[in-house]
Amino acid sequence: METVTYTMKLHSDKDSAQWPPRGRVSQHCPSLLVRLMVVASVWALAGVFILHSQQSKPAEYEVKAAYLYNFGRFVEWPAKVASDKSDSFRICVLGQDPFGRILDEALSGETIDGKHVVAKRITKSSEAVDCRILFISSSEEKRLNDTLMAIDKAGVLTVSDIPEFLQRGGMIQFVLDSNRVRFEINLIAAQNASLTLSSELLKVAKAVRKRS
Repeated sequence: METVTYTMKLHSDKDSAQWPPRGRVSQHCPSLLVRLMVVASVWALAGVFILHSQQSKPAEYEVKAAYLYNFGRFVEWPAKVASDKSDSFRICVLGQDPFGRILDEALSGETIDGKHVVAKRITKSSEAVDCRILFISSSEEKRLNDTLMAIDKAGVLTVSDIPEFLQRGGMIQFVLDSNRVRFEINLIAAQNASLTLSSELLKVAKAVRKRS
């Protein structure tokens, strides 16, 4: 079995006290639990994730699953969305799902704003209006512009690892930087959707796009 480790790189200009991210998975998958705990600890110290394996997709998407959950804890949604009477906080995946059970296990038992966090797979952009966070799979690259237009004013945080996602109007793009899983932010796109991103989230981003 291939061993995947995460190396922590600290940045002294970040305040770790402001970062209490968590990530939990089913007790039936202890190795994944350990990995996500490491991910959370590294992020709590404003660190960088380094994957010591050749393009290890399971490890890569474990990190991304932890990120998706933690994004939800550092974003403020507009009143029309925040006042939703649903008892669930939905993190959706549009298109071919690269996470599999990893995402469900990472979200198991978690809450955000008093709502149970659940993973939902969808096949149409019209279904995304009920999501708080939407991960757009690379399988949707050709339909990306139509997807973003369909949810433009729905108050949905859009996330993807599609190349040039930010330039095309997405909000958060995962990037691999020398085998490090990091993310970049299109602040203008988030603000246009009436989303407020925490200053702590902006500090940890690899780059923040502030102008159109």
